Amino acid sequence: MNIKETANKTIGLFKNNWKTPPEGRYMSIKEISSLSVGGIGVKLIVHCIGQMIISTNNTLLGNTIGIDAKSLYIIYIIGLLSSFPLTGLRANMIDNARSMKGKYRPYIISMGIPTVAIGIFMIMLPYESMSLFWKCFWVLLCNIGFQFFYNFMNDAYDSLINVLSPNSIERSDVLSIKSIVENLSPSIANIFFPIVAKLITGENTLYDLRVYRILFPPLLVVGFLISIIAYVNTEEKIVRPKKHIVQVRFSDAFRAVASNKYFWIISLAGWMGFLEGAFASIMGWMYNYQSACSAGQYAVITAIAGNASFWPNIVAPFFIRKYGKKKIIIFSNVLNIGLIALMLPVVRMTGTTHIIWMLLFCSFINQFITSLGHLITPSINADIRDYQQYISGERIDGMFAAVGLIGNVISMVTSGVLPVIYDKVGLNAQTAVSLGYSANNVYDVLYNHEYFVNISSVLVIASVIGAVMNVIPMFFYDFTETKQKAMVRVLKIRAAFEDRDTDSLTEDARAEAVKIIVDAQEYYKKPLSSEKTKEARNANEEIEISKFIMNELNRYKSAEGMFALSVAKKIVAAGLEGYCTADIITKAEISQLPNGTAEEKAVRKYARKMYRDIKYSSKAARRYFPDGVKVFDDSVLEKLYKEEYEAEVALQNALKGMKTANENNADINVHRNAIAVCRKRSQQIKAQIKKANHDNSVYYSAAKPWLDAQKTIKQQINYADYTSIFSI
Repeated sequence: MNIKETANKTIGLFKNNWKTPPEGRYMSIKEISSLSVGGIGVKLIVHCIGQMIISTNNTLLGNTIGIDAKSLYIIYIIGLLSSFPLTGLRANMIDNARSMKGKYRPYIISMGIPTVAIGIFMIMLPYESMSLFWKCFWVLLCNIGFQFFYNFMNDAYDSLINVLSPNSIERSDVLSIKSIVENLSPSIANIFFPIVAKLITGENTLYDLRVYRILFPPLLVVGFLISIIAYVNTEEKIVRPKKHIVQVRFSDAFRAVASNKYFWIISLAGWMGFLEGAFASIMGWMYNYQSACSAGQYAVITAIAGNASFWPNIVAPFFIRKYGKKKIIIFSNVLNIGLIALMLPVVRMTGTTHIIWMLLFCSFINQFITSLGHLITPSINADIRDYQQYISGERIDGMFAAVGLIGNVISMVTSGVLPVIYDKVGLNAQTAVSLGYSANNVYDVLYNHEYFVNISSVLVIASVIGAVMNVIPMFFYDFTETKQKAMVRVLKIRAAFEDRDTDSLTEDARAEAVKIIVDAQEYYKKPLSSEKTKEARNANEEIEISKFIMNELNRYKSAEGMFALSVAKKIVAAGLEGYCTADIITKAEISQLPNGTAEEKAVRKYARKMYRDIKYSSKAARRYFPDGVKVFDDSVLEKLYKEEYEAEVALQNALKGMKTANENNADINVHRNAIAVCRKRSQQIKAQIKKANHDNSVYYSAAKPWLDAQKTIKQQINYADYTSIFSI
């Protein structure tokens, strides 16, 4: 194929798929482009705000504003404690979101505005005239705001990919593309930062507040304006029944996520590797305190180091297809251990000509490997959320952050390790004074060559230990790409049957469910091939998926399925009022269940789960419905959601009318009054929805086993004659 033919093919591909996704995919080129370009703005905000977030090795807060490591640790603890209720509120808002604008998209705007405002306010404060107490006070106050608004905005953008496509491979591909594009902003900022700093201060220093005050405000505003592109041109696509009412109570969602083993594996890897990034400040220190190079050279070094994150974005999709996410993460982490260790002899040669370039070499390769692993992490997190929906029936993405607060508790302890290390190796006020420096900025100790080498060496060793601890949990991760594909197909089958039962099944959804079942029937009895061709690998994958799907359709013929059905029938027979007091299943019965084979263990595990669910819901029923549980009418929420949509449309029309009147110099009072009426109506409906959602979640907590039992019985009926969906 010549250049012209290739160009024509590429143009045709863009033209055909600009607004329409390719077959088997869910995102158009326009949507991918908008998500990626909008990410430039989001990551520009992240680049700025990330430098204002409290941590014990934050150079802006420590070196520039002048807060010592111990004080930083104290306000870090306070800020972290404030995140607990704020994260819980954020999780509940996301998991119960029901808006025509989507689950995540609206928060890019609504949380982006206060994030930018707080960021500008914080950087412009007159720290030069403040005491240490007031520096800590204002930094802490702004960071409490960041805990909610900034984290909400950043999580909303990063999590958006989870609901733009249920295809794990497509998500990985898009993550690679958007990572290349969105990282342009921090990369460019890092290149020009030392040069601008030199122009402003006249010195080779990165730690002057004037630099941040000149650069950060415009960067934050521009970043927000660009981020709007991601909001405007993306569409969320969650696989669930059309008339499914979100009914997740905080405690219910917390318990559900707590049972997700893959969440704990990934979280544990992050918690155990808390020391891995300890070496990150060394290169900046080498330039700033040891005069290892000029400002222009450091700009080049920063650009090269930042470029290390670019290349993994290109190779990651190919590696994922060939090796899978688990193998890549384990390989990259093991290799990373050796690469960090290579930095030890380098930092010990500080003072030697061009030694910073050797450190750059080690850092570049390390960053390349680390970025490869980090690039895969969002895709793994998306897979884990699919798994959560598969096991619980609800899309409770937000609750992962709430359960992850356990990690914050761990971080409160582990974050104290680095300040202790700093203090032990001489990065403290006592050493600063002994060397003739001021006690107000302990980082001046790093001007001393001997202390610089000792401190840097210890940080490298700490990073190696962190890298070793980080990789251990990943050996227990077994959620493959094939298993994720199978689970998504099962979710589509479940949604199709549930939609059929509520008369909301579309022909496209029915046809897709039929194809999934027919393909499973075709591949189910085929033997696995030992050939290594692409066709054989694809066929083997379909065989594995078919077994997963057929096990789902035949689940009520298994020991666990039959036991679940028997329990469901007992609950339904006892009724909504009676199941709480009836002996559906007792501890004695559970203890007598056999526990030898895998099937027997599955039955006992299910029995324990049902016992806990019934016990929990019985308490909720007694607490919220002392006079008997009252059935919640789902149609109330459906009606309110419809009214909310109509009110939003009316408000948009009123705003357009006012804009038109302004352009034509017409009287705008009528339109102003219409806008006021629409906004008042919208607020009233939102208040009614909030109350109805509360009533629904309370009812769901009290009636969950009864509702699940009805769903189980209905699902068994559907699965017993699953081919009935073929002819509808």
